[in-house]
Amino acid sequence: MSTLPPRIDYPDFARQAPAVHSALRAMSKAVDDSGLEKSLTELIKLRASQINGCAFCLQFHLNVLRKLGVEAPRLDLVAAWRDAGVFSARQAAALEWTETLTLMAQRHTDDAAWQALRLHFSESEAMNLTVAIGTINQWNRIAVALRFAPPIAEGSAA
Repeated sequence: MSTLPPRIDYPDFARQAPAVHSALRAMSKAVDDSGLEKSLTELIKLRASQINGCAFCLQFHLNVLRKLGVEAPRLDLVAAWRDAGVFSARQAAALEWTETLTLMAQRHTDDAAWQALRLHFSESEAMNLTVAIGTINQWNRIAVALRFAPPIAEGSAA
């Protein structure tokens, strides 16, 4: 745990910026309502949060994934998903797209990356996956900047 105190804690953020909080939650709900598998969208949120170093979102999404019954080896190995051998081709494609978008400054989002994603996702699914990745990256930036403390039990954010 960080010895640095939160700049603004999560409940205060939700209270002081209710429209922003609601908008981000609405985007997440829209993706949930799109039909994409919840365990898949939570895995990509976990991976983006690992890349971005967001302790709050890491703990939050681990809590959700555990509640969904995702097996421990998948959770333990998501950071090394390419070599883990426990992810389906669809999950791997989603994780690759997550890394591509999360690391946009280092990776160009070229047509080949999109075409690789589309081998496993319909256009609508790919669009909603892209929204999920954009949304978690926004949550990560807010939570890291404001130093939200990681939730101990299942929370109610990203």
